[in-house]
Amino acid sequence: MGIKCRLKIIMAELGIKQKWLAQKAEISHAQLSALANNKNLPTLPVAFRIAKALGMRIEDIWYEEETRKEST
Repeated sequence: MGIKCRLKIIMAELGIKQKWLAQKAEISHAQLSALANNKNLPTLPVAFRIAKALGMRIEDIWYEEETRKEST
């Protein structure tokens, strides 16, 4: 299992630029880019700030991806 991020999709749907969201969430543009590209996971405070800026819940942005085990 892993945590996946819908941030890039959400920003595209809402027409939000990374620069704007980074400023609202009080993080660097580089940090936001890494989060949006699933390269890093946010700390809980950062996740809350991003969710609040987007008017969403954390679980609307980040979700757990289930992996299936093939039976042998």
